[in-house]
Amino acid sequence: MKQFFSIKSSSLFIGGFILLLLLSMVHLTQGQADYSFRVLFSEVWQQGRVQDIVMNLRLPRVVMGILAGGSLAIAGLFLQTLTKNPLASASTLGINAGAYLFVIVSTIFIPSVIGKYPFVVSLLGATFSALLVMGLVGKVMDPVRVALTGMIVSLLFSSFTGALQLLFENETNGLFLWGAGTLIQLDWSGVQFSFFFILIGVICALLVGKKLDLLTLGDDIAISLGQSVFKVKAISWMTAILLSAATVSVVGPIGFVGLMAPHIVRFLGIEGHRLMVIHSFLWGAILLVGADVLARLVAPGQELPVGAMTALIGGPWLLFLAYQAGKKYQKGDARLGGSELPISYPVILGSLSLLLFVTLLLAVSFGGTSFLTIEEWFNGALTSPFIMNFRIPRILTAFFVGMILAMSGVLLQGVLRNPLGDPSVLGITSGGGAGAMIFLVLFPSVSIAFLPFAALLGSLIAITLILLITWKSQWNPVLLALVGVAVSAVGSAIIQILVVKAKIGVAPALTWLAGSTYAKGWEELEIVSIIALLTIPFSILLSKRLDILSFGDDISSGLGLHVTKTKITAILLGVIMGAASVSIVGTIGFIGLLAPHMARRIVGLEHKKIIVVSMLLGGILLVFADFIGRLVLAPKEIPSGLVVALIGTPYLLYLLRRI
Repeated sequence: MKQFFSIKSSSLFIGGFILLLLLSMVHLTQGQADYSFRVLFSEVWQQGRVQDIVMNLRLPRVVMGILAGGSLAIAGLFLQTLTKNPLASASTLGINAGAYLFVIVSTIFIPSVIGKYPFVVSLLGATFSALLVMGLVGKVMDPVRVALTGMIVSLLFSSFTGALQLLFENETNGLFLWGAGTLIQLDWSGVQFSFFFILIGVICALLVGKKLDLLTLGDDIAISLGQSVFKVKAISWMTAILLSAATVSVVGPIGFVGLMAPHIVRFLGIEGHRLMVIHSFLWGAILLVGADVLARLVAPGQELPVGAMTALIGGPWLLFLAYQAGKKYQKGDARLGGSELPISYPVILGSLSLLLFVTLLLAVSFGGTSFLTIEEWFNGALTSPFIMNFRIPRILTAFFVGMILAMSGVLLQGVLRNPLGDPSVLGITSGGGAGAMIFLVLFPSVSIAFLPFAALLGSLIAITLILLITWKSQWNPVLLALVGVAVSAVGSAIIQILVVKAKIGVAPALTWLAGSTYAKGWEELEIVSIIALLTIPFSILLSKRLDILSFGDDISSGLGLHVTKTKITAILLGVIMGAASVSIVGTIGFIGLLAPHMARRIVGLEHKKIIVVSMLLGGILLVFADFIGRLVLAPKEIPSGLVVALIGTPYLLYLLRRI
């Protein structure tokens, strides 16, 4: 049996090696100077242009792809073993995002350090992120919860990173493509730099592999067999972080390779961590080099981020794994907590109206550098062309978008009985963004009036996919959010690819991806107000049905409610509102998560009251976020979507711990 397995393992390795060799040969022929195999292999041996291009540009890129893919695969293998989590990898645990954030911070504030010690900076970021995720998860390493926590931490770090890139555009110029993951190499320096660290990581992985085999039997058994469990775990964690940091410091945060490669190896029947390390390295290299080949086939002569391509391939794989890991969640209902304040409803509405008035007043009075004086107010500053044509429509657009996003969150949370229901968490905003971007790039001559319909189609596809995958678990909150994040990753990858392919400027692309009310005028206000007037009345009419639905499907049916019709109507309305907001202000998230929860704590669980209070709170939140984004670093602006994300992501982590 052992001999058979050895022959099988060797055969699989040889087959994989041949596949990697073929992909590498194809890769060497790709580029702006498109060579055939015949030209390449006849002229590469002679001094000249072909040899210079291949030896100094293309071959270093292929070698870096092999090293990076192999490193990420081994890191993913170790993380999956350590956390006993099939969803673990450097990207899903937030390790890549932490390393990237530290690189950006160092580039901006201490450029001399990143220039001299890029690996150290990346290592610190990766270590910090890993410790943060493990601290938030606690001792119970539930697979789905660990992966979701890691992805939320990634989202938080990405928000910080996006804000810094926009605020310090000159300092971070050129990092957009690298930040999405790229194998571009202008010489052998990247390979030379990373090779030493990757070699150490691979050697450590091989040395500790046998001990990890014992660890899979359980800590108690490993200890009884004389193993120092803490020492083995510490070395394994450091090995995974070392390999991830070495990769990020050269090619940026590339995701999903470390998730897919170990599963491919297990699927092939490879057993024992030492053998799995070797085969994972090989298949990680195959995946990353193959993704880069595919990216260059999709856009010949252009540089698509390979990280976006791996996300496009790996996102569906994560959906499948999340579905498999989430089968144990057979009941998805989670009570939506509420604690009505001892204040009358009219007083609450009056207080919120006053808060809205003050927020609008502050937003209108601030012009980017200073506030309007009392004298300017009395002299008719409000009617000045600049305020009337730019500031007021922008602020009112923010208010209406905040309202419909909050309303969308109320409907989705109510119909799914899920405290994590939100257009951004459920992939609606990302799917809508992908739909809108596909429309803009593929149909540039078609009227922009059709953009909301493209966003709606993208959102509908995203939410349909998510609901179908999580249907058997009755839309369990944690699983639903994880699948939503996976779909969002695919949507974001599509957006990144199209941004690069369409040659959209970095700053406008980042602003749109972050979600911003910048430069919104009367035309956008007209569109969003019409959408609000059409959808909000229908949503209010559903309030009594949502109250009944909160008792469960069986009781609701017994009370005469058409459950399926109510759910489809509510979800459709929620998706329309989310898609409409994306088409107007980009991918702003978390308003639909925060506002309904705040409303329940104020007015309790009656949906009619929740709807009204949520809409007011959603409008106030987005207007306030827009105001803070203009105020904090004036005259520079932070996109309001990033401001909301910085508030909403910690709250999402808080909710996750309570579920």
